Amino acid sequence: MAYSKKPLVGIIMGSSSDSRIMQGAAEILDEYKIKHEDQIVSAHRTPSRLAEYAKHAEQMGFKIIIAGAGGAAHLPGMIASYTTIPVIGVPILVYNDKHPKKSDTSKFSAFGGLDSLLSITEMPSGSPVVAVGVNKASNAGIYAMKILANEFPDLKKKLKEHKSNQHNSVMKESDQLKKEGLSKFAKKKFQ
Repeated sequence: MAYSKKPLVGIIMGSSSDSRIMQGAAEILDEYKIKHEDQIVSAHRTPSRLAEYAKHAEQMGFKIIIAGAGGAAHLPGMIASYTTIPVIGVPILVYNDKHPKKSDTSKFSAFGGLDSLLSITEMPSGSPVVAVGVNKASNAGIYAMKILANEFPDLKKKLKEHKSNQHNSVMKESDQLKKEGLSKFAKKKFQ
């Protein structure tokens, strides 16, 4: 299929530290053989590169851009301002471990990712960006598949299989829970 031959999805992130979260989107797309192109594009540190990337994405024929960013999280909104390609924003909980200080006892943002979530979801009218939950890059990958499934019927079939597999997994766990009892089930599951 065309989606496995040339990239139709661009995955961008504001920093290399975001890669640990954004890999979730890549893993979903890889699982379903959807080719993607991945880059680091910082809205704040490389603004001219951001504009160049938007042109590049259009020239490449990308159908979707998945953009992950933490903190002020301007990347998804800024890339959306440069292109008509749908943008899925992934708010990322900022970790303070890139340049750790010995006196720093807190590794996480004081806002717990809420700053990123609000930055992405509260775009001004006329400049929409779709947002998934904090650190939910795999959901962005699934959402990208849903958009592509409108053009590629075999992806729609794969999505239906994915939903069926989720259903079967829950039913299997429920049967196991019923059989073993809650205490035993929880001990086995979370130890």
